[in-house]
Amino acid sequence: MSNRNWFYASEGQQKGPLPEAQLRDLITRGMVGADTLVWTEGMAFWQKAGEIPGLVPSAGAPPAFPQAGGPPPVAASASYSGGALSADFPIWGLFGRSLLMFIGQIFVIPAPWTATGLYRFAIPYIRVPGRPHLGFTGQPLDIWYVFIVLGLLTYAGAANSNIVTLLSLLLQGFLSWMIVRWIFSRLSSSGQELPISFNGSPAVYVGWYVLMVIAAVTIIGWAWVMTAWLRWICRNVEGTRREVTFNASGLEVLWRTIVFTIGCGFLIPIPWVLRWYANWFISQFALTERGALAAA
Repeated sequence: MSNRNWFYASEGQQKGPLPEAQLRDLITRGMVGADTLVWTEGMAFWQKAGEIPGLVPSAGAPPAFPQAGGPPPVAASASYSGGALSADFPIWGLFGRSLLMFIGQIFVIPAPWTATGLYRFAIPYIRVPGRPHLGFTGQPLDIWYVFIVLGLLTYAGAANSNIVTLLSLLLQGFLSWMIVRWIFSRLSSSGQELPISFNGSPAVYVGWYVLMVIAAVTIIGWAWVMTAWLRWICRNVEGTRREVTFNASGLEVLWRTIVFTIGCGFLIPIPWVLRWYANWFISQFALTERGALAAA
C-alpha cells in the first residue's frame, strides 16, 4: 500500500488525501493514533488505523476489503459515528456557476445544462464524514423537462391572474420535489453511486413550499419555516445507516441571510458573501448514528 493516498478523520472532518509516508509521519508524531479512522482506495469502509496491518506498530487485524459474493459485514462500516459536513467552495467558481444557472433560468432552454453544471461543480467540494470523493452523476437530460417548465413558470406572474399564480406555485413546489429526489439519487462516493434516496411525500413537500411563500410575508417567519422544512427533508433521506440532521436555528438562518442579502445589494461583495453563506449552510448538516438523537 506504500504508493496509496490516504484519508483520515479528525474532529468530525475528512482530511487528505496524503501519501502513506506523510500519514506514517503523522502517526509517529502522535497526530494520528491507532483509533483514528482512515481510508484508502480499495477499502470497503473506514477503519481504525490500528486495524491496518503494518500501518501502526503492533497492528495485526486485516483491513475490510470487499468480499466476493456479497456485501461486506455491516459491523465493518459501523465504526464511524458521523460528524458535521463541511465545504470550501472556490469564490469565483461558485459565483460563476451560480450566475450561469440564473441566466439559464431566464433564457429557459439552457436551464438543464446550467443547473446540472452547478451541481456537478459544487457537490465535490462538500466533505462528508465517511464518504470520500463525493460526486454528482446527474446528466442535463435526466429531467430536462423539469428545468424547462420551471424556467417558463418564472414568467407566470405576467398573467395577472390569481388562479394562474396559485397553480404556478403548486407546480413549482412539485417540480422542486422532483429535483430534490433526482439530486439525492445521483450522489456518488469515489466514483460509485450511493444507494441514497429522498422518499418524502410530494404532497407534504408542496405544503412546505407553499408555507414558505406565505411565511415570507411576515419578513422573518420564513427562517423558522425553512429550518423545520429542512429537518423534515433530512428525516426522509433513506439508504444510509446514519441519520442526516440540520442543526441551525431559525435565528441563525435569519441573520446570516440578512447579511447575505445586504452584501448582494452592494453587488461587489456578492462572490464573497455567496461563498461565506454556502460554506456555513453546508456546515449545519451532520450525520449521526440512527437512534442517537432519541437516546440523548
